[in-house]
Amino acid sequence: MKKIAVITGASSGMGRRFAETVNEWGQFDEVWCIARRADRLEELKATVPFPVKGISLDLTDRQSFAAYAELLKAEEVEVGLLVNASGFGKFCAAMDTPLEVNLNMVDLNCQALMALCQLTVPYMGAGGRIINIASVAADQPIPYINVYAATKAFVLRYSRALNRELKSRGIGVTAVCPFWTKTEFFGRAIDAEEEPVVKKYIAMYEPDQIVFRAWRDAKQGKDVSRYGFKARSQSLLTKIVPHSIVMDVWMNQQSLK
Repeated sequence: MKKIAVITGASSGMGRRFAETVNEWGQFDEVWCIARRADRLEELKATVPFPVKGISLDLTDRQSFAAYAELLKAEEVEVGLLVNASGFGKFCAAMDTPLEVNLNMVDLNCQALMALCQLTVPYMGAGGRIINIASVAADQPIPYINVYAATKAFVLRYSRALNRELKSRGIGVTAVCPFWTKTEFFGRAIDAEEEPVVKKYIAMYEPDQIVFRAWRDAKQGKDVSRYGFKARSQSLLTKIVPHSIVMDVWMNQQSLK
């Protein structure tokens, strides 16, 4: 039986760095990299020293789940690692964002992540690990990043509860909650023709910092991974300070009304 890792969102950003550094977790017979952009997956295959199976799927389309399930069944694999790194956000008032965009955001950030977990777990054994990319945005309501923050709250809570549910099987789940990170995320989140919603970034990290901390925390069996003092302190403060005040601070910081 072939032992594999599965990584979504592998064509760019943190998903790509997880794919490039997957040997930090362990050795696999093959790494399945899932993304929409087939050309990017071909580029990735040419740059890594291990076998990659590029799978071009649009995870906002429910038919992609059936296609993935068929691949798992046909290949007779054991999945040692699943990394759910697909996702996107928009920096805009919820009512000003096209409904189709908000629906796609929920579909990709929440529905696809949950579906991939549910389809993959039957092929995992003891020692298997799931890493789901959440965000520090999961800790608080954030006006003008409203839907994105809400989807990441789902990811965090779903991941932590799933970690508890799968404990008896020896399978662990880690939710990664990065602070602002230098990736292509911002190219899609920001409308270049409008005044930017987010005007002040109090910290900006490199993908490597987030990814290597995630590998370390997953190896230690942690259910949440947070890199950096700001991410950890923000998580603590949002548990203590009323969310109405947290939102006021955010609005003032970004000069929003």
